[in-house]
Amino acid sequence: MGAATWTIALRGIRRTLRTPQIIVMGLLQSVAFLLIFRYVFGGAIDTRGADYVDYMIPGLLTVSGLFAGMSAAVAVADDVASGYLDRLRSLPMPRAAVVAGQVLADTVRVALILAVSTALAFAVGFRVHTGWGHALAAFGLCVLFGLAFVWTFVALGLLTADPQAAQGVGFLALPLSFVSSAYVPVETMPGPLRAFAENQPVTVMMDAVRSLTQDAGPHTGDLTRALAWTAGIIVVSAIVAVVRVRRV
Repeated sequence: MGAATWTIALRGIRRTLRTPQIIVMGLLQSVAFLLIFRYVFGGAIDTRGADYVDYMIPGLLTVSGLFAGMSAAVAVADDVASGYLDRLRSLPMPRAAVVAGQVLADTVRVALILAVSTALAFAVGFRVHTGWGHALAAFGLCVLFGLAFVWTFVALGLLTADPQAAQGVGFLALPLSFVSSAYVPVETMPGPLRAFAENQPVTVMMDAVRSLTQDAGPHTGDLTRALAWTAGIIVVSAIVAVVRVRRV
């Protein structure tokens, strides 16, 4: 299982390196959102006394991990359409390794995009107020959350089995990113929208990352909720992906 997963992952990493536009487009999207909300909308948004850049960056990094995983759906759907998965299924290897290797490769790409985005965040004025240990933990949470949604997008790519359809399905992540606490406090939203925003996984993870980087108090509640959501997403998506890869 381990050797097969690593082999598939290396193939995915090499494919990414040979098509650097995948990384470049992910970085451009993250940078564009950061600059727009930092310098265009930031002065008009009330974050209840907190510096907007310190409020917005934890949400943006969480969303960056989410968006960076979207291309996983297209990559997997392309593998299905090209017959690559059929060739793998003819080999004596665990079916789970097929999807686990792809997830590992895409998570490496997500981590790289998050690292560059984090460096740029500090360049535009973001500051951590709780110490570097908490900052590293927050970065790890962003990568972990990216991993969870890579599993989701891999499952969606297998379900659609078509690159164009998979590209469209990826944009289902947009409501989760905008109807959240990423860019504005959820208290400003109307009742039903606020209830959804407060309890959906993206906001929960953002609150945990924001707490780790800005709040010196205890973080147990935020972390527990965030990790519970992340574990649930991974388990459900992994089951769907493995079952689907056996039937494609």
